[in-house]
Amino acid sequence: MSAAACPGCGAPLQWVAQYSQWWCAKEQKYYPPGGAPVATAPAPSAAPVQTAAPVTAQAVPSLWNLNFYRIRKKVLAITGQYWIEDQAGTQLAYSKQKLLRLKEDIRVYTDESMARELFQIRQTQILDIWGTFAIVDSATNAVLGYIRRRALTSSFIADEWEMRDPYNNLVGEIKESTGRGLARKYLPGGGLIPEKLTMTLGGQPIATINQQFKIIGDIWEIQCLNVPATFDRRVFLGGVLLMGMIERARK
Repeated sequence: MSAAACPGCGAPLQWVAQYSQWWCAKEQKYYPPGGAPVATAPAPSAAPVQTAAPVTAQAVPSLWNLNFYRIRKKVLAITGQYWIEDQAGTQLAYSKQKLLRLKEDIRVYTDESMARELFQIRQTQILDIWGTFAIVDSATNAVLGYIRRRALTSSFIADEWEMRDPYNNLVGEIKESTGRGLARKYLPGGGLIPEKLTMTLGGQPIATINQQFKIIGDIWEIQCLNVPATFDRRVFLGGVLLMGMIERARK
């Protein structure tokens, strides 16, 4: 495609083929292809100036704007394998945890062929015992946000994670109730109690996570309640994947 300029700020846009959308690195947002980008090549001086049609920005690709996601762990796998599905069971993404690693570097692909990468979950520091992870868009290498594990609370009371924006500002939380967390950790047979967590953004509930108990394997169902259109679901999907891969390994 020809070079295009962002209708919002005028910066050059990058065409992202896997999402069929334009990406503005300056504004850190996607734009749909329909009529929005304005070609950067100057028009002939004799031609009248055309006014570009108004554009509605789409903050994230439509794949990450759903209101229901299911994360399913493969049963009896040597390494952790996870599928992200929609409510109908259609596969949206796939991830396979590495066996030997100094720090977590989780890649999420469209399917098991691992030919097309969608996003990454990168641990920011090897010695970070608290566990801070960047959620990165693979097509643009832009940081979508951060997930940070509250290690002390998660280890001794109830699972808690922080959601942070691309500038590392705290914007939300993923939390288990104290009573359920204590019961799961300390009651006999507590490990059989499924997790239930609430996600908040700016103090307001935006989604719930319900673990479906399985003797072998795990399923987490995420129901979005009131998620802003500009909030990329990959941030909290990354958090749920991390809970599946890291929290389970530490228990």
